[in-house]
Amino acid sequence: MEILHVTDLKKTYGKGDTAVEALKGVDLSAEKGEFIAIVGTSGSGKSTLLHMLGGLDRPTSGTVSIDGKDIFTLEDEELTIFRRRKIGFVFQSFNLVPILSVYENIVLPIELDGNKPDKEFVDRIIDTLGLSGKINAYPNELSGGQQQRVAIARALAAAPQIILADEPTGNLDSKTSQDVMGLLKVMGERFSQTIIVITHNEEIAQMADRIIRIEDGLVVTKEVQAC
Repeated sequence: MEILHVTDLKKTYGKGDTAVEALKGVDLSAEKGEFIAIVGTSGSGKSTLLHMLGGLDRPTSGTVSIDGKDIFTLEDEELTIFRRRKIGFVFQSFNLVPILSVYENIVLPIELDGNKPDKEFVDRIIDTLGLSGKINAYPNELSGGQQQRVAIARALAAAPQIILADEPTGNLDSKTSQDVMGLLKVMGERFSQTIIVITHNEEIAQMADRIIRIEDGLVVTKEVQAC
């Protein structure tokens, strides 16, 4: 079942002679439970694309539909609520709150939405990610790999339909990167969530079901991985 559909997505920064076309008309789609890697050189537009897919920035033109809803028809407040409920984010910098424990960081987005965490579901995520012994620890007491696992748990905890990860292994060593991506893939499969990862790492990209290559603001190839 298609969960994401993007049509003729364009983004231009600036005007006139200083205008920069970051995206020049991107079309793509993703199925429920699919694991996609978007790759490209620095400045190719891949991070801009991810920000558009997550509703963090508005396009110059084009549409992004998630679960049949064109997200850019929503007002800013509506979009914020939609994003919090439907989309999980994992960033390179972890973005954990230093004064909150691991558990508090994980359930923070749920509580910000005025909801009570599903403790059984959250505990399953924590256990699967190997964080059971760290729930009362604080971010500065964790390794980089553990902090990224907490960020993944936080993204998964609200049961969003899509997880968007922007260079999630950029601050990790090679082995930890492979472990974290393997866990992210397993979690997506286990909870039927679509995962879209931006990466410049070809080894990481090879773990995906499909690789989308973007150059100069355009999709140049879509490669389905062999099983």
